[in-house]
Amino acid sequence: MIRSRLAGQFVLSPNVEPRRNGRPVDMLVLHYTGMATAARALQWLCNPASGVSCHYLIDSDGAIVQMVGEEMRAWHAGASSWEGEADTNSRSIGIEIHNPGHMISYDPFPPAQMHAVTALCLDILGRHTIAPRRVLAHSDVAPGRKVDPGENFDWGLLYRHGIGHWTPPEDMDGGPRLVPGCEGIAVEDLQAMLVQYGYGAPRSGVYDVATETVVAAFQRHFRPQRCDGIADRSTVATLRALLQGL
Repeated sequence: MIRSRLAGQFVLSPNVEPRRNGRPVDMLVLHYTGMATAARALQWLCNPASGVSCHYLIDSDGAIVQMVGEEMRAWHAGASSWEGEADTNSRSIGIEIHNPGHMISYDPFPPAQMHAVTALCLDILGRHTIAPRRVLAHSDVAPGRKVDPGENFDWGLLYRHGIGHWTPPEDMDGGPRLVPGCEGIAVEDLQAMLVQYGYGAPRSGVYDVATETVVAAFQRHFRPQRCDGIADRSTVATLRALLQGL
């Protein structure tokens, strides 16, 4: 069983199975718990009736619990996709970060917790070949269905420690915007860029609900100052800068 030296506790979850199709780990997906306490989240993640699990849980104080060996398939991402592939769970490691979330109390992530997230990510990346743009939010792989870990999560901090892909968001200074109902080449170009980065965006040339949902997911990760699903100049410029950095 592949265990992290950083985990202070190991609590086995029954919600686990072998990875399918012999897929190696090439993704790291970060979540928040969306529950009132980490203890309740741990109980739920280890409950056979829940149908969910993850590899690691990080409490607000930075304490790390491991529930699934890294060689196994945990049930954390659900219905999801990245770069056109749907079985995220078979190729990823999932980290749940305790935070009550948007539906209860979306608190800032404390420094001790972010320090633990950083250390655990580096530890995992030392064992698995995971490209920077495959260190992702749950909302990236399941736009609309999930919003975690959300706009309060400090992706820039992780990037400064060599984790993930990031660029400083472009300033929000007005300019042209693409909004629901827009059609044409500009929308096609936006959709193509989102797909090129990895998102499951449509390629219709119409700024529909699905496109708005993916744009909002992108903003939560890369332009968190405003996550409204509107492709303003700042959003599009940030996306272009990320693609240029690949």
